[in-house]
Amino acid sequence: MNNKLLFIPLIIFVGLVTIFGTQLLKNQHGDDPTKLESVLIGKPVPEFRLEDLAEPGKLYDQAIFKGEPLLLNVWATWCPTCYAEHQYLNQLAGRGIKIVGMNYKDDRVKAIGWLTDLGNPYLISLFDGDGMLGLDLGVYGAPETFLIDANGVIRYRHVGDVNPRNWQQTLEPIYQSLVEEIKS
Repeated sequence: MNNKLLFIPLIIFVGLVTIFGTQLLKNQHGDDPTKLESVLIGKPVPEFRLEDLAEPGKLYDQAIFKGEPLLLNVWATWCPTCYAEHQYLNQLAGRGIKIVGMNYKDDRVKAIGWLTDLGNPYLISLFDGDGMLGLDLGVYGAPETFLIDANGVIRYRHVGDVNPRNWQQTLEPIYQSLVEEIKS
């Protein structure tokens, strides 16, 4: 009887190894953990009314996403990965890439200080202090970046930092195709 009980932990261990091994193999064969599918792909940005980060009382709604393709970058001062990507976002903005920032579940004063100290790549900085727009967008955390077309429709969702590699390989081609759509 006691010998049979010794095999139970071994059986559980082998089962867990099998499950985790299967997931690792899936990720090696093309599944990208930074690409989370979103039910909002192909749909307009949800309706919202948020204040400007630096100007409380100045309100924006989803109309800011109409007219030209842009990126919506979800960020926060408590997010170390946001800090890592910030310099690259400044470079993209310097090259003419249109970016709207959404400060997510953060302290407004700290966020304003961050942009003052590190540079501000954003055309508009939304303040989502309670995280409600983030919730509507399905945000898991920061940073996340959405590519939005000229009609205000979400076309792609990127989880994690925007860096030269994923910009050149994935995000830039999509962004450029959105730019081409409005030219034709």
